[in-house]
Amino acid sequence: MSKIEVDAIDKQSGSTLTLGGSGTAVTLASGATQSGFGRTGTVDWQTGSIKTSTFTAVSGEGYFCNTTSGAFTVNLPAGSAGAIVAISDYTRTFGSNKLTITPNG
Repeated sequence: MSKIEVDAIDKQSGSTLTLGGSGTAVTLASGATQSGFGRTGTVDWQTGSIKTSTFTAVSGEGYFCNTTSGAFTVNLPAGSAGAIVAISDYTRTFGSNKLTITPNG
């Protein structure tokens, strides 16, 4: 196995830097940290309000969605690269009444 040690890696052209190939996991060593990927950690589940109609999600929040009465849409936060949002099928009815998730609000 080879080892490469550098102080910085930058792209040669374009706007994408690729580490590894398709299907390859990139692993950080024990004790290493990452930055620049937006919010980290878990979501805070919003248990006081079961969603039953279209709404705009907030980064860092998780929502229980009930589509028993009909399909509706969740709008993701606009302009929030790295945002974390979680959705749960509260009554297991997404198969009959769809929940649509729309990017960028």
